[in-house]
Amino acid sequence: MSVNITFLGGTGTVTGSKYLVEHGGKKLLIDCGLFQGFKQLRLRNWSPMPIEPVEVDAVLLTHAHLDHSGYLPLLYRQGFRGCIHATPATCDLCAILLPDSGHIQEEDAAFLNRHGLSKHDPALPLYTKHDAIVTLDLLRPEVMGKTFSPIPGWKATFSSAGHILGAASILLEVADRRILFSGDLGRPDDLIMKPPDLPPDAETVLIESTYGNREHPHENVLAELAPALKRVAARGGVAVVPVFAVGRTQALLYAISLLKERGEIAHSLPIFLDSPMAVHTTELLPRHPDAHRLHKDALHAVKHIATMVETPEQSKALAKRHGPMVILSASGMATGGRVLHHLAHYLPDHRNMVILTGYQAPGTRGATLASGGQVLRIHGQDIAVQAEVVQLESSSAHADATQLLAWLKSMKHAPDQVYVVHGELEASDALRQRIERELKLRVVVPEHGSTWPT
Repeated sequence: MSVNITFLGGTGTVTGSKYLVEHGGKKLLIDCGLFQGFKQLRLRNWSPMPIEPVEVDAVLLTHAHLDHSGYLPLLYRQGFRGCIHATPATCDLCAILLPDSGHIQEEDAAFLNRHGLSKHDPALPLYTKHDAIVTLDLLRPEVMGKTFSPIPGWKATFSSAGHILGAASILLEVADRRILFSGDLGRPDDLIMKPPDLPPDAETVLIESTYGNREHPHENVLAELAPALKRVAARGGVAVVPVFAVGRTQALLYAISLLKERGEIAHSLPIFLDSPMAVHTTELLPRHPDAHRLHKDALHAVKHIATMVETPEQSKALAKRHGPMVILSASGMATGGRVLHHLAHYLPDHRNMVILTGYQAPGTRGATLASGGQVLRIHGQDIAVQAEVVQLESSSAHADATQLLAWLKSMKHAPDQVYVVHGELEASDALRQRIERELKLRVVVPEHGSTWPT
């Protein structure tokens, strides 16, 4: 009896990761993410899945980022009651990210309704904070490297993928087939995360391709960040930094602490972290010491380099301060959250700066800024972009094309089949070509909704 994979997300895009594995009448989801970016992608979140969620026996998560976990509350609301297996750190992060996601969606819907900015009456959140909280009861922590059984007769093992706290690749063993899901692979040279583990052998591999057509620059994030911060501070401006609450926030806080310690930026430059989710995530680092490179002093620096802003009142009060100062605020692609209010306030002034810190999915506000857009639409208003926009090329948490290829090449025995996923089409196809040319493997870039054998 065959083992099939249906690609329900993470194909032709870096968002919405969902891979349905079916065998013998059983169904298992690897990841359950939200679509983000272009409206036609976001509309998929509102469309019913091609299978009934109640038919899904279990979910395995590679990591907690919302493009991999953010659809879980909808899956629960639609009837799913199986177990959600994840590493302990991923479970901890989901307990922060998912309720926050529901809260932000409720806030955004309420804002649209108050100001009559929605075509829908009333505008509704995709799901609520309560939906997310009840979903957390289904989480089951699994130890990295220890094999477990998500479905009777099926075996799964997590191995470290780097990237963020708890991020894992997943080896799934079913019907004498070994299927390896890379998840989001981190960089061997990441500032705070340890490198990914070497991959185990498998007949079938799904490999991400976020940076499948690019190489990271040789300079590190310190060399890019220091001149930008000195420049904005010299003109008395405010640097707004849209950050990914999990991973990039902590790396940037550490980078800023190093720059101050080395005297490359002024010790007096005020730093604010305006994201309760990022604040709580930062507090998780000491609980998972094996997952990162930071020693005790570095952890202390990350926690204390910034003023932590948690309440809405504290966030609003930042607008009354004068520069120079740096505000780190979620979300990293400016798709929602408090950073939108800061962007609306500071973008029209040429003295200010926006620092983009990672990959910006097409269709997001971050991508508009990265491409030189002169106008940014926020809460139904067109905001003029007069502030300087800086894209940090060296701060990505994803492996680049050569690092992805090296990870795949390090398998002791070559796989029979490779599927390239989690990338824009140009990046995925570029990686496909390199795998075919350099590793001589059979490789496919699957289409959304397609089903392939293992």
